[in-house]
Amino acid sequence: MLSDDQVNEIIVEVENVPSGVVPEKTLVNSNFGMVSSFGMVSSISDTDVTDSQSFSSPHDKKSKQLLRFSTSLNESFSQTLHSPGSVGIDTPRTSHENIQGQKLIASLIPMTSRDRIKAIRNQPRTMEEKRNLKKIVDKEKSKQSRRMLEVNCCAQCLNSISRAYRRSKNSLSELLDSISLWQKTLKVIGGKFGTSVLSYFNFLRWLLKFNIFSFIVTFSFIIIPQFTVAEKNTLQFTGLEFFTGAGYFRNTVMYYGFYTNSTIQHGNGGASYNMQLAYLFTIGACLIVCFFSLLFSMARYFRNNFINPHIYSRGIAKLIFCWDFTVTHERAVKLKQKNLSTEIRENLSEIRQENVKLTLNQQLIRFSAHLAAWVVSTGVAVACCVAVYYLAENNSEFLKSHRNPGAVLLLPFLVSCINLAVPRLYSLFRLVERYEMPRHEVYTLLIRNIFLKISIIGILCYYWLNIVAQAGEECWETLIGQEIYRLLLMDFVFSLADSFLGEFLRRLIGMQFITSSGLQEFDIARNVLELIYAQTLVWIGTFFCPLLPFIQMITLFIMFYVKNISLMMNFQPPSKAWRASQMMTFFIFLLFFPSFSGVLCTLAITIWRLKPSADCGPFRGLPFFINSIYGWIDTLSKRPSYLWVVWIYRNLIGSVHFFFILTLIVLIITYLYWQITEGRKIMIRLLHEQIINEGKDKMFLIEKLTKLQDVEKRTTTSSFIPERRDVEQPDPLHVREQDAACDLRLRRSVQEENLEA
Repeated sequence: MLSDDQVNEIIVEVENVPSGVVPEKTLVNSNFGMVSSFGMVSSISDTDVTDSQSFSSPHDKKSKQLLRFSTSLNESFSQTLHSPGSVGIDTPRTSHENIQGQKLIASLIPMTSRDRIKAIRNQPRTMEEKRNLKKIVDKEKSKQSRRMLEVNCCAQCLNSISRAYRRSKNSLSELLDSISLWQKTLKVIGGKFGTSVLSYFNFLRWLLKFNIFSFIVTFSFIIIPQFTVAEKNTLQFTGLEFFTGAGYFRNTVMYYGFYTNSTIQHGNGGASYNMQLAYLFTIGACLIVCFFSLLFSMARYFRNNFINPHIYSRGIAKLIFCWDFTVTHERAVKLKQKNLSTEIRENLSEIRQENVKLTLNQQLIRFSAHLAAWVVSTGVAVACCVAVYYLAENNSEFLKSHRNPGAVLLLPFLVSCINLAVPRLYSLFRLVERYEMPRHEVYTLLIRNIFLKISIIGILCYYWLNIVAQAGEECWETLIGQEIYRLLLMDFVFSLADSFLGEFLRRLIGMQFITSSGLQEFDIARNVLELIYAQTLVWIGTFFCPLLPFIQMITLFIMFYVKNISLMMNFQPPSKAWRASQMMTFFIFLLFFPSFSGVLCTLAITIWRLKPSADCGPFRGLPFFINSIYGWIDTLSKRPSYLWVVWIYRNLIGSVHFFFILTLIVLIITYLYWQITEGRKIMIRLLHEQIINEGKDKMFLIEKLTKLQDVEKRTTTSSFIPERRDVEQPDPLHVREQDAACDLRLRRSVQEENLEA
């Protein structure tokens, strides 16, 4: 049995344990008697043992001491129960034992069934006592559950809903991760070529998701309703339509002119479907979703790559101290190691490149080279734009004089040649400019290429909207759709030819003939701008050719595998490793401006300023495309139940002030993000300086300590020399005293070992 002082010490130990180990409701008064203290502490220890054995979270050293104490307390409590005159808990004989049993049952009832079974199993009792105890606890719990059913109904319902939501969320995330496209392939690319090349393939996959969404929306709300009222195509299919986009495809759902302008209705009492409103609202919904997706993606990547403080430390802690121990497969482990080593190499290379400083003469030479390269690149871009403009202006006369069906491919062919040759010329400027940081080189090439390609698209849009649309041609919308289809197809053919022939021939030259040049490096800027150019044409052409997102989806799917094969066969990893964590943000920004912004301006001019064709399309007979919306709003204004729609259109959608305020809010948010970024950069710089100063202070203190230690060593050695001289001639009496002291120390150590045994 334990004394009262021991019990009080135990209770204090229990109260000092953290709240996660001992429940607050099990506090014990130190004035209890010895037996009641046994009962109460036993109930505490029972609950705590079960909580400790559930292994929900690791406890500290004090909780382990409590676990050992509870085990010994159970043993003493079992001896008390099995002493003479005591019986099992199911048939108590004294009021004191009744109180102990009630406390034990009360401590078992709030537990879960699993913890309760563990607690009863750990009790030092016979099997019959454990069964009786379990029956009593189950009976009491059923009584309480019936009384608390009405009170806990709402709480249980909320808990079940939250639990179902968490499970569905986890299941959905696991499903999305499992069906994510090219996950393993992207890991291989990142491990071998680094994050710079990986950013291109991530951008391609991101664009593919965009086009899948656009195709699903247009197919559901435009193409399927038109199939229900479509007439049979009487034109003959020759196969040349795949290249020209004309002929048989002209009278299909592929182009604008095939769609009806009537309201689709099956049966007398069936619901009506206005094709004019469906056409405009579907295209508008796709553009609005793309707009907000671009904004959200830019904000997310900007926050992750520019605002979060960990990017300024370059993720060293993640690279060195983090490892996914769930990766057990040998090939996966090697791939993970390769990815980590590549990231470390990129971080170290960037640190080294940031510390490079140039002299004044080197800076002047570098500035002159950059200026000359910019002048030449701008001149080449202007010359190409002028050539495209004159070629497009004379294209209609050329087509009238040449009746060959393949003559329509002349303009797309020359535009594709320019898009293929000029970016390669820009890539040669790196031999003159010689950027120290590869990121600056990629940014420069992206700006030059985007200026070239967007200028060409702008000239083509001017040609389509001011020459083709005003020329009085029959169904000019279909003609523009065919032009955009041919541009996309020719760009895709040139990309395939460049990957299979150009890059392969360059590999042969570098390996067989000019071995000093070696394998080429992947041109990120040129390949990314090809994707942006194609996606811009798709956004413009969706209004004139609703099936363009489906065509772009197929081309992107093919291009991923083609570029992946060509990358593995014909390219080498970048000679200068560098981090491309911020490249995705820049890619999306270029896709938003000027690409998507230019698309919105082009479509706005088309819908608000141009007159539709009189003989084809869903808007035939209207003065402008937007008049279909005006007529619908006038119809709704006569119905009182739809006045809120009229108010939204007139005060929000049709209001210039609303878009001005929206633009102002976006600019303010962008400015705030920019200021936050600059502030965190300054803070990180100050913290770096503080860490350096603290390191210097530590080095100064260490030097002082070493000097003090040297001084102490000298003083001790100097004082030890005369003592040693005295020891060299020992006195016989001193020797006997030393022997006696040794015998005494030996005798005491033996006695202490016997006491411990």
